[in-house]
Amino acid sequence: MKMKTLAVMALAGSMTAGTAMADLVIPDLSYRTGPYAAGGVPFSDGYQDYFALLNARDGGIGGEPVRVIECETAYNTERGVECYEATKGEGALIYQPLSTGITYQLIPRTTADNIPLHTMGYGRTSAANGEVFNWVFNYPANYWDAASVAVNYLLDENGGSLDGKTIALVYHNSAYGKEPIRTLEDLSALHGFTLTQLAVDHPGQEQKSQWLQIRRERPDYVLMWGWGVMNQVAVQEAANIGFPMENFIGNWWAGAEHDVTPAGMAANGYKSLNMNPITDYPVLSEIQSLVHEAGNAAGDGSNLGSVLYVRGMYAAMLAAEAIANAQDIHGVADVTPAMVRDGMEALEITNARMTELGMEGIGPEFAVTCQNHGGTGQGLVQQWNASAGVWEPLTGFISPDASVIAPLIAEDSAAFAAESGITPGCL
Repeated sequence: MKMKTLAVMALAGSMTAGTAMADLVIPDLSYRTGPYAAGGVPFSDGYQDYFALLNARDGGIGGEPVRVIECETAYNTERGVECYEATKGEGALIYQPLSTGITYQLIPRTTADNIPLHTMGYGRTSAANGEVFNWVFNYPANYWDAASVAVNYLLDENGGSLDGKTIALVYHNSAYGKEPIRTLEDLSALHGFTLTQLAVDHPGQEQKSQWLQIRRERPDYVLMWGWGVMNQVAVQEAANIGFPMENFIGNWWAGAEHDVTPAGMAANGYKSLNMNPITDYPVLSEIQSLVHEAGNAAGDGSNLGSVLYVRGMYAAMLAAEAIANAQDIHGVADVTPAMVRDGMEALEITNARMTELGMEGIGPEFAVTCQNHGGTGQGLVQQWNASAGVWEPLTGFISPDASVIAPLIAEDSAAFAAESGITPGCL
């Protein structure tokens, strides 16, 4: 696979004429440096390795080779925008920035440039309304779904009632961390639990005061919207105050191996959401043999099969399936970004197709429509087994409460449409 890494300080110079151009260009706005690199690296490795597999095994997508352009953002919004501006002219077909902050800045830009934006499980939640956000997709699930899935899991654990319970939300003090607050407030009113909100400032290394408050107040449960080093520190602080790990639940960006291993056995029993069960998918063996052993791995190979590697691979699979869908819809292999948008809006992921791809059960079945760019919103709960060093699924896919989520999406997307002068409708 042909891949070019772009340094932000030298973007213009690296985009010279004469560069070999493949037909299908996929930018990877990665972050292999900075306090969030522990999450960015495995995701990017999985993302790039899947496209490398398609090139090695299938000659690309529909016979067209894929060229991945990696651009380092360090999880910095300004650098993310710079990477977007530097790569879009290369024929970029789809962006997946892995950052809510970057996503908010790219929504108007990608819309104006007619390039689809996919923010899988992050970003602006109300982008699930495809009639307002024609060029933005966040299937198969979003943050508000995640909040509802966590509460539905706790409802099931408590015989269907959370009345009188207390839940503390420990969240990254950013657009990302603030996303679930409104949903949890509504769910608190609906189910009778008390919600406490505890913000943690970037990058999350200082949390003493938040966990001292938790020790004083002893909530029944702690939910966490964390990322990067914040997760590691939170798990250790929870262990330090003796908070029961089985009552501590992170979202799907707070449930990777590197979040729990620094705490050793003290992390045993910690729970988190996930979009993908972690198992030995056959496609991983194909990547090992056709990509890693061929010397074409995006990283050093150590992340293969880890939580965020699998998620990056899953994100790449969804992009590749949308591109293939676009090729079928338009009858051409060398598709444009607008065609890929059409392929995304008509995407259907079935159990049969996931099995065919060597990823049986990696995610829920879902179908995208103009009205619904968000998928089913389902997620599962997993638990860390420190002795075995593995994440063990506790549940199957849990559905969110659409009666709570749908009105919030309608309200927020309507406000965005009014502010932006958008007349909702299908393209």
